[in-house]
This record gives sequence, C-alpha cells and structure tokens, in this order.
Amino acid sequence: MNKDQLTDLLHQMTLTEKIDQLVMLDNSFFQKDAAITGPQVKLGISEDVIRNIGSAYNVIGADKVRKLQDEHMKNSRLHIPLLFCGDVIYGLKTVMPIPLGYSCSWDPETIEKGMSIVADEASAGGIHTVFSPMLDLSRDPRWGRVMEGLGEDPYLASQIAASEIKGLQGNLDSHHVASCIKHFAAYGAAEGGRDYNSVDMSERKLRQEYLKPYQSAVQAGAKMVMPSFNTINGIPSTANKWLLKKVLEEEWGFHGVKVSDYAAIQELVYHGYAEDAYDAAEKAIHCGVNFDMKTSVYANYLQKDVEDGRVKEEEIDEAVMQILNIKNELGLFEDPYRQASVKEETARQYTEESRRTVKKLADESVVLLENHDVLPLNKNQKIALIGPMADSKGTLGMWAFNTDASRNRTLREELTERVGQENVKYAWGCDFVDSMDALGDIGKFFHPEAPRNLIEEKQKALEAADASDVIVFTMGEHAMQSGEASSRTDLSLPSCQMSLLHEFKKMRKPVVVLIYSGRPLLLQEAADNSDALLQVYWPGSEGASAVADVLTGKINPSGKLTMSMPRSMGQIPVYYSQLKTGRPLQGSGHTGKFVSKYLDCPNSPLYCFGYGLSYTDFTISQLSLDNPYMNKTEPLHAVIHIKNIGNCKGDTIVQLYIHDEAGTIARPVKELIDFKRITLEAGEEKDITFGISEEKLRYYDANMDYITEPGKFMLYAGLNSEECIETEFTYQL
Repeated sequence: MNKDQLTDLLHQMTLTEKIDQLVMLDNSFFQKDAAITGPQVKLGISEDVIRNIGSAYNVIGADKVRKLQDEHMKNSRLHIPLLFCGDVIYGLKTVMPIPLGYSCSWDPETIEKGMSIVADEASAGGIHTVFSPMLDLSRDPRWGRVMEGLGEDPYLASQIAASEIKGLQGNLDSHHVASCIKHFAAYGAAEGGRDYNSVDMSERKLRQEYLKPYQSAVQAGAKMVMPSFNTINGIPSTANKWLLKKVLEEEWGFHGVKVSDYAAIQELVYHGYAEDAYDAAEKAIHCGVNFDMKTSVYANYLQKDVEDGRVKEEEIDEAVMQILNIKNELGLFEDPYRQASVKEETARQYTEESRRTVKKLADESVVLLENHDVLPLNKNQKIALIGPMADSKGTLGMWAFNTDASRNRTLREELTERVGQENVKYAWGCDFVDSMDALGDIGKFFHPEAPRNLIEEKQKALEAADASDVIVFTMGEHAMQSGEASSRTDLSLPSCQMSLLHEFKKMRKPVVVLIYSGRPLLLQEAADNSDALLQVYWPGSEGASAVADVLTGKINPSGKLTMSMPRSMGQIPVYYSQLKTGRPLQGSGHTGKFVSKYLDCPNSPLYCFGYGLSYTDFTISQLSLDNPYMNKTEPLHAVIHIKNIGNCKGDTIVQLYIHDEAGTIARPVKELIDFKRITLEAGEEKDITFGISEEKLRYYDANMDYITEPGKFMLYAGLNSEECIETEFTYQL
C-alpha cells in the first residue's frame, strides 16, 4: 500500500478498532479449550478484542501462523493482518552461542551472518518480528540476563549491535524480520543485579555508556524498540517521556514501533507511577507506546481516556499508523503469510550452511583462560570425560526453547569421533547444582531431579579418572540458573562440583576444566585446581563440535572476554573502564592503607576485559603515530607491529584504547575505540593500521555537550585491556 491507502484505511477504522490494533496477546489466547477459564478471563479481555487485535506473539510454526492468520483475516472487518512476533533471541532452530558468548568472537561480520540465519528460520516459520537483540550494557554478573547481552563495553557492543540489526532485517524481504531492540534503557544496571529492579544513574553516564548500543541499533535501522521494565531515576521506562520522546524520537529520529515489555503498562501501577489502569493507559500512550503486551489496559481503558479528554484521538491515530506502516513494510497487506509454509520451514531450517556459520561462531567464542602445557590434547591420550555437560545435548541456554535439541551432538560423541572410542572414558560424576531448590519452580519443571545414585556416580568418575592420562571436567551452572528472573548473590561453583575437582587434583594428573554458564562465575578455585581452563558459556547447536575441535587442536582458541571476571562477589561490579580516583592504587601521593583498594582482595579482576589465550603466542610492538597532533579535520593513523612468535597459526584481536588525561569531567582509565581480528601463520608478522578520528574522542562535558576538548591523550594497544604498550598525542582545536 502507499501512504494515501494506509491513511484511508486508518480513517475507515472506528476508535475501538484502532485501540484493538494496539493490543498484543500471546499464543494462549488462541487455544479455544483454555480461553474460557485461562488468560482471557484473568485479563478481562473480550472476544471482540481478541478477534481484532493487532499482534500476536510466540505463535510458533508456519502451520499455526497460517491458520490463525486465516481466521483473523476472515473475522476482521477491514482485513488487517496480524503482526506475528517471537521471543527468538539467538536462534530459533539452529542456535548460536548465547550473545555473551558470541560477543567474545569480536567478529561483527560473522555475527551478522548468524543473525541472518536467525531471521531466515524465524520468517520461514511465520514470525515477522523478533524481540532481539538485547543491548543492555552488562557489568554486574549477578544479573542473570547478562547472557543475552554483549558485555561491558559500549563501543564493542555498538559495533555488534549494528551488525545484528543488519543481519536480522536485511532489506526486509521474506527471508528477514523486523528487529525489536531491548530493553530501552539501562536495564543492565538494575540495582543489586536484581531483575525488574530500579536503575539510578547520572544522565552523563547513561548517555556516555549505556545508551550507545541502542543508538547504534537505531542508526542501523531497527524497526521496533521495547522499553525496559525498570525505572530510570524514578520514572518507569514504559512511560518515560524524556527517554521515549526526547531522546529516542527527537534526538535519534526514531519513528518506528514501541512495544511494551510483558505486562509493563499494567506495572506502571505497581511502580506507583500510575494511580490505576486508566491512568497507566494515558501515560503510556502519551509516550507513544504502540503495543500493550499481555494486559487489558489499552483494551479496557484507553477509549475512556479519549472520551474523558485525557487522550486525543490523534495520538491513537499516530500509534496505529506506525503499526500499519510496519505491517506494510513487511508486505503483509499483499501476503499476510510472507511466504511462510511448512515446506519453507523444512527447506530453510537446520541447513548445512546455517550449521557452518553457527559452528564458526562457536569456534571463535571459546575463551582459553589458563593453559599450563596441557592443551591441545594428544589424540593418543586416554581421556576421562566427566561432568553434567559431557554427554548432554542441552548446551543452548535459557532462550532456546523452540529448537529440537535431539538434533545436537554431545561432547562425548564429538570427542570420541576425534580420538577413538578406546581413548574416551565417560562418567556423569555430579550435577550442576547441590540441590534442585537452586533452580526454583520453573527450573525444576524443566529439569526434574535425576534419579541417580550420587555416591555411585562420583565413584564411577574417580575410577574413570584413575584409568586415564588426562581428565576433562565439565563444570558451571545449570541453564536455568541464568537468564530472565535468574539473579544470584553467590556465583561460586557448587560444592558437588568442587569436591570432585579436588579429588581429581589429588591424582596429580592433568585436569582440563570447561565452564558452561550464562554469566561470569567465580573461577579462582577452579583455576587453582586445574591445568587448563576454558570458558565456553552456552555454545549452541554446534557447541560440542567447537569444544571438541578446540580440545584436540583442530581449532586454535581466539575468543576474548567481553565481561571482566571477578575474583570475589565483593568486587562486583568490576569492569575495565572505571573512572580514575584521587587516590589510585598505583601512582598516588598517599601510601599504604590510604589508597583505593580492598584489604582482602586485589582491585583487578581475575580475568580482564579483552583477555583470552591461544595455542600460539603473539607480541605487539612499535606503536607509532603519523603525527603527534590531531584536530577535527585531520585524523591520526596508528601503526602497530604484531608477530606470531609461536609454532602454529592463530587468530587474535588487536585492541586500541585511549585515556583523556585531563578534562572538565573525570574520564575512565581506558576506553576501547577500535579493534581488529587478524590471522597470522607461525612466525608471520605485519603492521596493523588504525584510523583515529575526532569522533572517537568525544564525551559529554560539564555542560552535557558532546565534544572533544583539547589536551593530551594516552593511546594504548594490546591483546587485552591490561597488558598494553602506549604512546601519546595531543588534540588541538
């Protein structure tokens, strides 16, 4: 349709039909046997509203989507198609590593290809838009949703965010979907790391750090935005005019669709920001929130707001027109199914090409944290493969609930294929948790207690270890211990795992530990009791193949951490780009006790941002600039010499950081401004050139102007955020 046709369609709609377009309900409302006593009654949603809603979410499968669309089009007076949305975060059928994992690849190009696979599989199944990517900057691993994010750094997250949008949306043809970025904004800074909690921070910190990944996604063309559950400085995001109107619309130029998070408009009342649902409807629509997800607030109260003069019908018209626009951009008025069919699902899901791309991401996402001459494994070694993930196909993380995990292979299968059945001795050994109570009610539903004799299982593990040359032990947290509503106050490895690891250590045999998790855990004890340590997060459909290839040396690990790993809970939040202090641990005029430090723990993380080892070694030297001065129109060029001094080919990520020595606002000790992923053969060396433009130096000054102030800057180059070589330059007006 053209603009005039859409406008004519809008003018044909009654006020009630317009408001119904703003309602989004889930799959449960379309199950006839459950509707009478289930969610319909609970929410107070009428049959008329259900027949005329604008969007449905988590209706999965082309056959279901087509049937529901057919019924809806038949019952809708104006034949306006439904928009189908889905909680597809990092894979529908072929599942990538969790985003925190794939961010460790520092490979936006391959991530873009991965997200195009997500889009292709989702669209084949009838989904029009996905609630992804999650772009909340994450510096507190107590918060379970760090698994969905891209780590602690705004620059890296911004680069990946743009790639995710390009991969998901493409040119918005029938092989792509509209993306809905979330959670806008700063949800990753929830107080105490507790889900659904409040956020309180300065506008400067919000703009300088937390808003940047969302802004990058909007600039890349994201079609939809989901306001976050949390308050920001006392105002819930769902009704925050400054955030949704001034920043998102006026400053960034976003005029797409805003989708409330699950029941978030109703929760304005629980926040104490709205008096009742009548008030909540008014406040949300004033902020341009187009879709009310899973509540009856808009359906039952918005018309009264209009009748009472609290809301102008023009506001409703604007909100509905944005919904009609996205449906039109997706081609739904011409083809309400967007070519989705069972045949398309079969052809476009679980393809060889998709598995190759996902495998590449999994290869690049494994982070080698420690290696004391143990890895890669010798294929003639007798290997004891032990632990709850050793023979499991469930290496996918919380949000991969639409895939068929039975299609996956296990690490036991993959490792056996590489080294031979005679060289692998498997034992379960222990579980991920000391008690099923740690998983909560939902976790216990998805993972009922295994009917195992724990004493016998531990003994089998010890016997397997005793009969082997090297022990590979899978450890970490259960998949249901991270993700939404999975905040934790203790990130230690459970005693059932640690007691077994201590027994292995006593055997004086090489021990390789694999950490499966959705967040950084406390790994000091695991590092102290092992000879090699790998962080694999939840590595996805091809995770077992990737891990087996890393263990046996077919793949040289190249992943670099995107969240610093704490030494203790008391350090949290710990991240590399903290502000300087007047009494730093190093270089202060004060001595001894009276500097910024802990009495019982170093300031530094156990493993820093950007850290990750390889089976080869790289050296960086000769950081040089083409000019010691720069200005707004003449960028600098930095040249870094890097050499592979090891015995095998490898990939690494060269990282470039700056520090503004003095400004009207105190600046972080380091800020990432660029990076490059490179491959070098053994003995190969080359020069890497980075361009440094004035834009990369900008920050919000004392007057909240986004500028670069004249003065001296330190420039750092390294393979992680701590071990760097440095030089300096001066910015002049």
